[in-house]
Amino acid sequence: MCCVIAAADTMQAPVNDERDIPSSWEDFPSPVACLPGEISDVRQRYPNQDVESDEIFYKQLAEVSRSFALVLGGDFNFPDVCWKYYAAERQQSQRYLKCVEDNILTQLGAVSEASRVMVASRNYADFASEATFEIKKCDLHRLEEGPSTTAVMTREEGLHYYKTMQTIRRMELKSDQLYKQKIIRGFCHLYDGQEACCVGLEVAIKPTDHVITAYRAHGFTYARGVPVREILAELTGRKGGCVKGKGGSMHMYTKNFYGGNGIVGAQVPLGAGIALACKYFGKNEVCLTLYGDGAANQGQIFETYNMAALWKLPCVFICENNRYGMGTSVERAAASTDYYKRGDFIPGLRVDGMDVLCVREAAKFATEYCRAGKGPILMELQTYRYHGHSMSDPGISYRTREEIQEVRSKSDPITLLKDRMVNTNLASIEELKEIDVAVRKEIEEAAQFATTDPEPPLEELGNHIYFNEPPFEVRGPNQWIKYKSVS
Repeated sequence: MCCVIAAADTMQAPVNDERDIPSSWEDFPSPVACLPGEISDVRQRYPNQDVESDEIFYKQLAEVSRSFALVLGGDFNFPDVCWKYYAAERQQSQRYLKCVEDNILTQLGAVSEASRVMVASRNYADFASEATFEIKKCDLHRLEEGPSTTAVMTREEGLHYYKTMQTIRRMELKSDQLYKQKIIRGFCHLYDGQEACCVGLEVAIKPTDHVITAYRAHGFTYARGVPVREILAELTGRKGGCVKGKGGSMHMYTKNFYGGNGIVGAQVPLGAGIALACKYFGKNEVCLTLYGDGAANQGQIFETYNMAALWKLPCVFICENNRYGMGTSVERAAASTDYYKRGDFIPGLRVDGMDVLCVREAAKFATEYCRAGKGPILMELQTYRYHGHSMSDPGISYRTREEIQEVRSKSDPITLLKDRMVNTNLASIEELKEIDVAVRKEIEEAAQFATTDPEPPLEELGNHIYFNEPPFEVRGPNQWIKYKSVS
């Protein structure tokens, strides 16, 4: 670690160069306290830099240092590296970041055994096996009763939810970093802040059920079972991606997951078609059909409501209301923002989309309603995205930084779950920190794969147009260039 500090001293920090590095963690100011002045200065010096992303990154790194302090009884001095890492990130010195990153991973390896011993020393019986929580009551439309206002969560469920949401959060932040390095190109819509939605929905349904969503699809792709390395490799256009590097951010698929769709609202009629197939073949399955508040005014959605209600399709229409359609707030875009009532003759419920337990219970209620043959139902998940609409949107021209920070501090889905588990003795802080460390390592390894895996060869361009069809030729840019298409 000493070599990292020495390397850091040769660099000129972009702001606050004379800052004294605290000698111990206890003297180190909290991430929130030490940031505002520097952020203001950075905005002036680096107008094109994504300061919000830096703030998130620094806070997460500060969390890592807390985990070291907890594991080693506060004797491990990490904040100096933490601060310098933050400064280097703002300066975008990739060579330096790699050096620090390697040393962090070395230190992780050095203390991981101590962490495991500490956590393992607590007998399993020391933890509660389950706990019951009060959750927010859902607003109802055309329903006599709704989901329960209490939710039971076991220790195993809580740990699974926490790890899944943390993995999605880290994966999206790594995607942000790779995009800024121009390794990921094109459209890229990140899901951080909305993790409770995809996780709560996934744990409430069966693997044989179906999901289709819009272009903010990374979280659902992971929740449906695609490994992080395949998602990141797809984002970087590599052969090892989940669709062989030909789909990118908006077009990822796996079994019973139909994307990732780039046309606003177009996935809603497709979802109804999937639900029709479920009913036609007599399968006791449902289709979760997701769209955003920005798509909620599309005419094709109302046409689909009508058909689904007439045919009593087992379809759960889900509006992920993150309050902004691109850069337009819901209040400016919709005469009525009660999206759960938009089905009119279709029952609906409005759900706290920042609470994974609230989403889970509402999704269970909705899918049971569909499986009972009552027809479609509509859910509105009230959630929030931390990033802009896409990577080309800084996300702060139509909303304030203070608004984003307030949501982050009061309603963050991961923090809410973490506090619940610790306060009810379902898990210890040390155990959750161990998960954080493991997730960080997994993301770094996945990113390494996604940046070194080869790109798909040109001759594979025409493949996978049809499923289970004999090979045929596909015309290229002109009639003399042809590609062979293999299913």
